Amino acid sequence: MTSRFFYRDALAAGAKIFATAPMIDWSDSRYRYFARQLTRNALVYTEMIVADAVLRGNRERLLAHHPAEHPVALQLGGSDPAKLAAAARIGADFGYDEINLNVGCPSDRVQSGTFGACLMREPETVAGCVAAMKAAVAVPVTVKCRIGVDDQDPEAALFDLVSQVKSAGVDALWVHARKAWLQGLSPKENRDIPPLDYGIVRRLKAENPNLFIGLNGGLHTLSQAVAETAGLDGAMLGRAAYQDSGVLTGVDALFPHPFRPETPPASTPLRPQDLPAAYWEEVRDAMMDHAAAVVAGGGRVANVTRHMIGLFQGFPGARRYRQILSADATRPGAGPEVIAAAFAAVLSARTAAAAE
Repeated sequence: MTSRFFYRDALAAGAKIFATAPMIDWSDSRYRYFARQLTRNALVYTEMIVADAVLRGNRERLLAHHPAEHPVALQLGGSDPAKLAAAARIGADFGYDEINLNVGCPSDRVQSGTFGACLMREPETVAGCVAAMKAAVAVPVTVKCRIGVDDQDPEAALFDLVSQVKSAGVDALWVHARKAWLQGLSPKENRDIPPLDYGIVRRLKAENPNLFIGLNGGLHTLSQAVAETAGLDGAMLGRAAYQDSGVLTGVDALFPHPFRPETPPASTPLRPQDLPAAYWEEVRDAMMDHAAAVVAGGGRVANVTRHMIGLFQGFPGARRYRQILSADATRPGAGPEVIAAAFAAVLSARTAAAAE
């Protein structure tokens, strides 16, 4: 379990935080458990969960997570301060280390609920939500936002939002450094087409030196993340770290962090290809045990393996690894042995390549 004040600790220590982004349909508990096998120091996020779902739905199904996932943040969607406060309290009771408010998702479904990126137009509402959540929980309350929406001037919209949520007591801000176009672009296009503006995030930090401000959007590698967060407080990777999850093995060497002050800075290689076979065997065994638990609980091994397909990009045997996880894991009765076979394809090909 992390300190409830970890953003303050990070600022005091001058330590950057690395986080995996909240990704709808991807950032479930099985993915977060897998990510944790590759990095001890990263902060991992849930996918966005609507506050109404927390209040009315199956909370165990929505909020249950493995103890190994910590530090783990719950991202909520909504715009009603009372509902968000109640949902935040439930999330904190479930043991989440942080509650984050989504002010960045541009999907039609989110817009119809008057939350997500459209809240960039309502900074007073966002500040009211943050204040209510802060009053409800002791863990950090944070915001993930865009730099603006549609025809907004980001220099006005972003700075106004931050001024108001800062007054409300927000603990940290994660900024996706693109506008969101609520009309005319799909959620996928909104991740790529609006131009990036890292400069505005740096200017925001310069005006708010005592507020944790992390960068999201367009970061594809750890070296790029380190470079682009000069003067900022953290980096958040989403699809780049999901589709090539081996990236996560280098996090602990580049982002030592007070989440785990008892652990000395990692000295592991930055490239996953340079990690020894014993490392991968530990990952394999952990994921096999996890898959067995998921199956015993009524799930399918594919619920676990679908998040693992991008692990061995660039390795000998990676194609066969992907084939096994994509095909064999979906067959009736498939079990953890599928993971063993997939890892064997890579480890044996790697041994053969080294012997040549």
